Amino acid sequence: MPPVTTRAISLSTIRDAAGSIYDVVVRTPLVRLELPRAVQSGLPEIFLKLETLQPVGSFKIRGAQNAVKHLTRDQLAEGLWTVSAGNAAQGVALAARAAGAACSVLVMDTAPETKLRSIERLGATIVKASYDECWRTVEAHRSDRMRGHFVHPFDDDRFISGNGTIGLEVVDDLPNVDAVVAPVGGGGLLAGIAAALGELRPDARIYAAEPETAAPLALSLKADAPSRFDGWTASFVDGAGGRSVLPSMWPLLRHRVSDSLVVSLDEAAAAMRVVADRVHVIAEGAAACAVAAVLSPSFAARGHRQVVAVVSGGNIDLGRFSKLVGACG
Repeated sequence: MPPVTTRAISLSTIRDAAGSIYDVVVRTPLVRLELPRAVQSGLPEIFLKLETLQPVGSFKIRGAQNAVKHLTRDQLAEGLWTVSAGNAAQGVALAARAAGAACSVLVMDTAPETKLRSIERLGATIVKASYDECWRTVEAHRSDRMRGHFVHPFDDDRFISGNGTIGLEVVDDLPNVDAVVAPVGGGGLLAGIAAALGELRPDARIYAAEPETAAPLALSLKADAPSRFDGWTASFVDGAGGRSVLPSMWPLLRHRVSDSLVVSLDEAAAAMRVVADRVHVIAEGAAACAVAAVLSPSFAARGHRQVVAVVSGGNIDLGRFSKLVGACG
């Protein structure tokens, strides 16, 4: 695990990533969320960054492609592996396939079938494990069950720099953006966007979004220390809300994230319906947390004018999606 003092994540490393990932990564659109007049009243202008349109259906391909591009021939020859709830697994699997490397993934047994099928289609070997085992692997940066070169799904400078290309695109498309809200699982997405905006738009605020069933960053910000969320509960929000904030990630989040906005599962499901209805896009639970956060009256009270919610992924079983958006109607 790299010592915090030697971390190399900056506007320069993010721009370097932008120079090498777009052979696989898509430059995704930023679209305005048009709401009924009665709903829009009092809210800022809301724009959605549609990472659902990536070739693996989530932003994770950005970090994965940048991380894999920097590996040596010997590292690629060992084969690659990662640990994931599903989206990072797809990102690393696609990046590995593009590099001609074998790939295996330790996948949480809560991962939806749509993610498992996608991982298999990309040619990766799936090793199922409990959420607890996967989170221990994330914390330890190792697993006795896996072989090859480990590509960490978020706690890696090059992975984070790849994620930061979202920030470059947001500022390019919306120069006056004054707030960005993104879901947080391990923190790699937030850290990358914050590193870019910190230099390009230093006055813009960065917010996390977490489900109430798994909100370790909100707890950590309150305690001013990386904390474990003892009340963690599994839910359809499987791409956000980890067990804890890793000590190695805490310095990247502590001073760059203004707040963590905690939403209920009902609010996340309602946001999924809003995105489907207004933008015709399927958002998974983690992505919906970001949208739910910006739609809340408490966020409107913060006074932002142009806000981006990162719709981080759209990999959810269609049957479950239908039940969730139907239940919130």
